[in-house]
Amino acid sequence: MHEMAIAGALVDQVLRVAREHNAERVREVVVVCGVMQQVVPEALELAFVAATAGTAAEGATLRIEAQGVLARCRECGLQYEAAVDNYGCPACGAANAELLRGQNIILQAVVCDVKDEAAA
Repeated sequence: MHEMAIAGALVDQVLRVAREHNAERVREVVVVCGVMQQVVPEALELAFVAATAGTAAEGATLRIEAQGVLARCRECGLQYEAAVDNYGCPACGAANAELLRGQNIILQAVVCDVKDEAAA
């Protein structure tokens, strides 16, 4: 299951962001998953729980937002929402598409509790 590898990389990034902002605890993580990655949300959630165990992100909520495929036809230039298994242009029928969106996994937001340095 590639979700465990994704969760591990995601948690590494989240913890780096938390350290950079002097955070005590991570409360929420928002990730955008392009459908081309074929991530199973439930599997990613389980992997995230395992990967955050014993870290500042343990117990954090993971919010996963799916991102559809946006393509541009290289023949006629039309931009269109494509299916994972069909890149055919609805205007000219060509199957020569450039993928513009939907193939990445993006860490969108990290919500943290930050140490109050003024009180220290």
